Amino acid sequence: MLAGAEPFSHDGSDVGVLLCHGFTGTPQSLRGWAGALAEAGFTVRLPLLPGHGTAWEDLARTSWTQWYAAVEDELADLASRCRVVVVAGLSMGGTLASLAAADHADVVDGLVLVNPAFRVDDPRMLALPVLRHLLPSLAGISDDRRLRDGEPELAYSRIPLAALHSQTRLWRHTVARLDRITCPVLLMTSAVDHVVPASSAALFAEHVTADVRRVELANSFHVATLDHDADLVTDETIAFVRSLAAQRAAS
Repeated sequence: MLAGAEPFSHDGSDVGVLLCHGFTGTPQSLRGWAGALAEAGFTVRLPLLPGHGTAWEDLARTSWTQWYAAVEDELADLASRCRVVVVAGLSMGGTLASLAAADHADVVDGLVLVNPAFRVDDPRMLALPVLRHLLPSLAGISDDRRLRDGEPELAYSRIPLAALHSQTRLWRHTVARLDRITCPVLLMTSAVDHVVPASSAALFAEHVTADVRRVELANSFHVATLDHDADLVTDETIAFVRSLAAQRAAS
């Protein structure tokens, strides 16, 4: 395991938050977010997804169903010990969190998304089904931040095309189920994102009928949890979770 890629777990109150990191990334990119939620008193789970945090060749041997199974395992654990459960994620982690909210609407009380991935606009993706058999990997796209000092994102320097192709299947599978999300949503998107296009959040908003609160991250690029708006992401999340917990207590 890469140093810094370890999962994070904290047992706090009966209000739980499950965080999901992005494609080729690690819990490191969300560790500050997770730590702040733990300090706020919540029970927090931030798993390392299968194939991540070691070498990109390991990711090439996994699929989206394995990533999602890891999320569902953590969700089941939180649901067994917490009266309120919120799922959250960055980039592909947002995709996984959205799918969990759709599939487990009876368990998930809230959904928090930071620059979630549901599609990309790159025309080269059309060749991916064939290209993945000819080329094992491409140069990675990581550490997309406006903030150039501080801790960089810990992620693979290569993108395994077999895993990327599996992620496109995750996108399609999740988008087809977005109308099943019934819980309130906090959707935070960067004004400038060099990884996930604005059309991704637009696609989410088009299919979701639940209440969605939008927050613009004006001073961050894609990895907003390690960028200038990291505190804003944390503050908005804590307020959102506390509001849900209060509503549940009142009901």
